[in-house]
Amino acid sequence: MPSINWFEIPVYDIYRATAFYNAIFHTQMETSQNGDHLMAVFPSQGSPAGALVAGPGCVPSDVGALIYLNAGEDLDGVVSRIEPAGGRLIMARSFISEESGSFALFIDSEGNRLALHEAPAKVAKVSLKGGPTKRAAKSGTKKNKTRKAS
Repeated sequence: MPSINWFEIPVYDIYRATAFYNAIFHTQMETSQNGDHLMAVFPSQGSPAGALVAGPGCVPSDVGALIYLNAGEDLDGVVSRIEPAGGRLIMARSFISEESGSFALFIDSEGNRLALHEAPAKVAKVSLKGGPTKRAAKSGTKKNKTRKAS
């Protein structure tokens, strides 16, 4: 089971925040009313999902829990759109590990500290004979150099 089922990012101005996230993720979130709260739900293909929420008790913060948003395979592209959209980059792309990928930290248009995560490149298994055994990066494998016997 995933550890996260739903997340909410508190915002002061739902329209400014929606414009910010639409710009950095190249998406179109729509705003809706839910009781005393305005919400804009992030597009999701399954779990987890979440929303921007404005209303009573929704106070943006740069301290506390840190939410990692999925940057897909385009962390650098998403990061490049943060400042033009009204946010602030506070930690550039940082490599975690081959197994975990990379992340960056930013402050959104409302003052929330959030992270972006890019999963590691897909890894294929390839052997010298073409069968599965040796790991090779998605971008290609290094060619093995053969030496002539002297």
